[in-house]
Amino acid sequence: MTSSSHGTKSWISSLVTATIAVAALAGVMWMQRSQLDRPSQWVENPQQAERQEALRLTLLKQSPSFGFDNVLADWTFLNFLQYFGDDPAREKTGFSLSPQYFDIITQLDPRFVEAYLFLSGSISYQLGQPELAISLMQRGTKALSPHINPRAFQVWRFMSLDQILLLGDIPGAIHSLQMAAKWVEGTPYAEYGPLFEQTAGFLKKDPNSKPVRIASWATIYQQAAAIGDKRTQERAKQQIEALGGKILVKDGKLVIESPPAAPAKTGTEKQQ
Repeated sequence: MTSSSHGTKSWISSLVTATIAVAALAGVMWMQRSQLDRPSQWVENPQQAERQEALRLTLLKQSPSFGFDNVLADWTFLNFLQYFGDDPAREKTGFSLSPQYFDIITQLDPRFVEAYLFLSGSISYQLGQPELAISLMQRGTKALSPHINPRAFQVWRFMSLDQILLLGDIPGAIHSLQMAAKWVEGTPYAEYGPLFEQTAGFLKKDPNSKPVRIASWATIYQQAAAIGDKRTQERAKQQIEALGGKILVKDGKLVIESPPAAPAKTGTEKQQ
């Protein structure tokens, strides 16, 4: 066999492989596109639409990606955004498909930092499964580093909030905050490092620190506002107020006020 003949066969083999990959990707994208083009189904029969979407996600998870992992992760995330933002349907069916979406996204592209904000909001705060959310976020902490993405510290930050507010896992939260502080070193976000270390220090001294809990719920409130998650935003507001805090707007900026510290008891008061 001549080198020319061998090269021709190799080129044809590569072309066939690429064609199959593109065809497979086109098929998956067509399934995704057809879902986007049928919003009326969610309105008319959201339960049936939910079952069909669950089946489609199962098939997508089992399908080969042919090297288009990031593209499929992005496309799945876009579909999740439509699902997440469909308030009338979510009022009827909830967020039961969020784990399926993010299982696919974090498997295909665990370095997709921006997705973790929605992961935490939809699975931890909407679905009430912070343990599952953290297990999915750990895919990110294993795959990411500040050298890969300077915003990678955010995944540790999201984990710490779930650990403080929903799980009561203070040792885990301290570790997450310390890792977040470590990961901002040498990045444009280095100014946050002392804040993360300070918060970890407060938790070491007082695991039930009310100021830390208020500040954590304030972060959840702001994150929910940024992604249009009104349900989580309202929950955060209620928790802040239950802890004695207040949400105010001063000079066009959101301000969270903590309750004044209780005055220290004097020696005379202690004897009474």
